[in-house]
Amino acid sequence: MLTPEQKKQLKTFHNNLNDYSLSPDDERYVNVFSRDDGVLVEDPIKDIAINIGFSESTSVNLLTGPRGSGKSTELTRLSHNLTLDDCEVFHCDMSQYMNLTTAVDVTDFLISVMAAFSTAVEERYGEDFSERSYTERLSDFINQEVKIDSASFKSNVGTIKTSLKYDPSFKVQLQQSLKGHVGHIVKQAHEYAGAVVAFIRQRNNNPHKKVVLLVDSVEQIRGVGSDAEIVYESVENLFAAHADHLRFPTLHIVYTIPPYISALAPGVARVLGGNAVQTLPSIHVRTQDNKDDENGLKIMQDILRRRCNELDEILTADQIKQLAQLSGGDLRNFFRFVRQCLVKAASSSGFDLPLHDALLEQAVNQFRREMLIPEDDMVWLRKIDESSNHKLTNKEALAQFARFLDAGLVLNYRNGDDWYGVNPLLRSLLDK
Repeated sequence: MLTPEQKKQLKTFHNNLNDYSLSPDDERYVNVFSRDDGVLVEDPIKDIAINIGFSESTSVNLLTGPRGSGKSTELTRLSHNLTLDDCEVFHCDMSQYMNLTTAVDVTDFLISVMAAFSTAVEERYGEDFSERSYTERLSDFINQEVKIDSASFKSNVGTIKTSLKYDPSFKVQLQQSLKGHVGHIVKQAHEYAGAVVAFIRQRNNNPHKKVVLLVDSVEQIRGVGSDAEIVYESVENLFAAHADHLRFPTLHIVYTIPPYISALAPGVARVLGGNAVQTLPSIHVRTQDNKDDENGLKIMQDILRRRCNELDEILTADQIKQLAQLSGGDLRNFFRFVRQCLVKAASSSGFDLPLHDALLEQAVNQFRREMLIPEDDMVWLRKIDESSNHKLTNKEALAQFARFLDAGLVLNYRNGDDWYGVNPLLRSLLDK
């Protein structure tokens, strides 16, 4: 039977496993790209920071990775390091400004990005920033230059930031209305960004100060249902056909992009900035031949130790290893597994700490029961498991593959080459 003190201990640990980003100066942060055994590990965040440092006036960098790969925390590290390098950094979460399940056009994309940028600048500088906001400029242009008869559309222009996210019909109307005005929307966005950079440089008395915009959550754009193909085509068109429009003359910009973009537009990095696409893979807890990577497993254990000083009193070393193996190196899954183990420990009577193996098995089985996989999916998943390749044969299958990645059914690893592995919880199903 757990004591009140032990239950309090479990509650604290549980809360420390919530899914939020950490700053590198947080005592719970673990640099998963650092090794002390002499093995060279690629650090995508460091590469992006150096690209920006080496670029004199402007740059574009692309970052991708599946959900659960720690992207938000790593972008926080990038922002922290760039700030230490005397850059002015704005981190904008586009999930607050975009509907991420509908088709995207270069016009509404730039409007959303600049609206987020404008809000971030105003929050940081307040009344000191004398330039008119981006949305004020845009509203004037639409009301004066764009011929629109719809009264409801005009009324939504004043609240364009929220309308683009929550009103799909408004977004479609806006896309149609601005088809003949792409050049102006691009010009207006670039001019506003230039005005922000000029203001910040003047404010800091530094004509060469670098301003960096981190455009986050774009990687979450997904097609759903019958509109899936249209959404994926729009993403390909945005990053490939409009690459020139996504570069800003005096701004350093980082876009997070969907993991499937390399299949849609293999040369996107070449036309959009020229820098290599940087990938945040799952933590490398196993090799392609399904052997343990002890260094990766140690990283997973270290992550837990930073979040619980009494870890050994709650979970045994073998249990931590088992949960890390079953997570496949996916941090989100790993935290879910551990949290459920803590819940089982607190809700079951007659057991003490450390956690009984039977309770761990109960917790893991709950997640196995989430995975009701259709046979068609199982056929593809078996091919991925056998080949370590995505086995994506055509663009029409992108929606299905994106779903595999989002649901954590397929994990992306990097060990020299990129390769894919099936979620370890599926292995017993695959064997059947």
